[in-house]
Amino acid sequence: MPTSAPGNRAGFTLLELLVVVAIIAIASAGVAFALRDAGAASLEREAQRLGALLESARARSRLTGQPVRWVADEQGFHFEGLPRGTLPDHWLDAGTRVVGRGILVLGPEPVIGPQAVVLTSTAHPEQALRIATDGLRPFAIVPEQP
Repeated sequence: MPTSAPGNRAGFTLLELLVVVAIIAIASAGVAFALRDAGAASLEREAQRLGALLESARARSRLTGQPVRWVADEQGFHFEGLPRGTLPDHWLDAGTRVVGRGILVLGPEPVIGPQAVVLTSTAHPEQALRIATDGLRPFAIVPEQP
């Protein structure tokens, strides 16, 4: 059953081509948004995890009345003042590094001084995240300004 003008013709109409191009554009945009930069996602995951660990150590310090310090080292990090094995002491991604001084004092006082630590990744050294507190609020993740 013919759907266009009589006669034999080969090819597609302009409308058919535009529909196909639009479908391809929408599909490729969806794929681009779905695929995040793995390095940035890994660094963000590490920062969120560290923020939670710091808050946990801060709460334990206040509960026990014992001072707790977070110290970054070559193998990862550790919490001084807590029994070994209480909290994790390594990065999930071996390429995670601390920029600058890697020591935070987490308690036991309810109000601690403003503190921050900057994380970066060996895979993406241009990206950095700061985990910081003003001493009253919980540790939060802030993009590091270059």
